[in-house]
Amino acid sequence: MAAFTRWLTELTGRARPDDGWYGVFAARDPEGLRACLDGADVLPWDVVESLLRDIGEVTDGPFATRGRALYAAAADAHDGRPGGAEALAERRDLMEAERRYAETRSRELAERLSGAPDPAEAARLEHDLAWARDDRARAAARVRELTARLARWGPGVPAGTWAGAGAGVSPAGAAGPVSAAPAAAKPVKARRRPRGARYAWLEEGAEAVEQEPTPLPALPAGGAAPRGARFGGAADPAPAPAAPATDPAEADRAAANAVYALRRLRAQGRSGEAHVLLCEALAGPPSRLPALAEGLYRAGLGADWSTLLWEAASLPPARLAAVAGVLADAGRAADCEQLLRQGVARPAEELAGACAALRAEGHHREAHALLTAFVRVRTPEDAARLAGTDPHGLVPQLLAAARAVSAPRERELLHALRVAGLAGA
Repeated sequence: MAAFTRWLTELTGRARPDDGWYGVFAARDPEGLRACLDGADVLPWDVVESLLRDIGEVTDGPFATRGRALYAAAADAHDGRPGGAEALAERRDLMEAERRYAETRSRELAERLSGAPDPAEAARLEHDLAWARDDRARAAARVRELTARLARWGPGVPAGTWAGAGAGVSPAGAAGPVSAAPAAAKPVKARRRPRGARYAWLEEGAEAVEQEPTPLPALPAGGAAPRGARFGGAADPAPAPAAPATDPAEADRAAANAVYALRRLRAQGRSGEAHVLLCEALAGPPSRLPALAEGLYRAGLGADWSTLLWEAASLPPARLAAVAGVLADAGRAADCEQLLRQGVARPAEELAGACAALRAEGHHREAHALLTAFVRVRTPEDAARLAGTDPHGLVPQLLAAARAVSAPRERELLHALRVAGLAGA
């Protein structure tokens, strides 16, 4: 760790602190960057590659090659500490949630951009889309990196973690500054949402349309950036209204149709279409989901339910809260808590909205579980930023959540609240 830290200090000493990616990361996550420079944490390799580009070093040159070797040794030393593998798996889960979230955000922005807005709005959307795609690429690179690091400590993966490693996404390092836009992907024809008994969970008359992909514009040298050198982040989507309730018989019928369809698709090796069906299930009324969970487990398709929960973690705040509330009301407390844990990587404003929606529906225990998961895995400074969105309501709730984690975590949060001027809220 000490050897890599010295190499990293040499690297950052050659970079301009007010320009390029170094300036971006220093402005967005100064505490995280400082922890890495002090040897308390390991900087993600995609960030290191961006810093190398800042100073004009090629990633396969002698300086970068030496840094890569030191980085691998430092990561092994860091991960080999007591509890290191568990922390690594938890970090990977957060980054996979970030990847899905950024992917959803990219699609939303591309769809809005295709609506031919006025020039000023189009420019803003292009800027936001560029950063959302950068978020997605960085998160995918970090999922792969964390998965590879975790694999070195044994073949098993703790329950509830995602093991896909972001397959099919651009390689690590593809998230750096762009000097030119890649060629646009081939346009995809618009299609109607599937019909028939297999898709019984869908709302009548609903449609899904695939938009023509938008070319990636050049990323600016400054401006908005991934939130956090260690964890990344993405822009905030608009909340979605909760779907209407469904009677039990209809939910059971829809679940049976969905399970039948998924079993057929899995048997035929059509995993992509199976994944689409799971996403379509999330688009229907949340009240149908408990019946779907039971049907999937009875059919031996528990992995599909876990995938659906991963997708649900990237839902807009109001709908995330609606799904969590339905699961809690149905007695699926473990599923509810897993969903909330996977959602804590979201921006503070979204988490505040999800907490408010949960409490408005009387799900105080679930709101407390969400905040407890947040203070356990996010920094005290992040918690203070979350408290700042609603000081009167969230300060006491966050302190209670930190108290449930540990006395040191409560003290750290109190200090961060004082620094933010929120201790007396």
